[in-house]
Amino acid sequence: MAETKRVRIKESTWKELGKMKEAGQTYDELIRELIQEANRSKLAKKIRESKEKDEEELISVDEL
Repeated sequence: MAETKRVRIKESTWKELGKMKEAGQTYDELIRELIQEANRSKLAKKIRESKEKDEEELISVDEL
């Protein structure tokens, strides 16, 4: 059996999660989905920052 943990959250937070949860979806599934979305968002941000940094380091051919 999978190990489970209890997490204390405010009732208002629980209600907001409930609004996000789809019919038949467990809170565990919802939270996993939110974690995945957060991780993707962080990765996308790092990629954008990396591209911006690379572009700042580029020199125009006209400047050579």
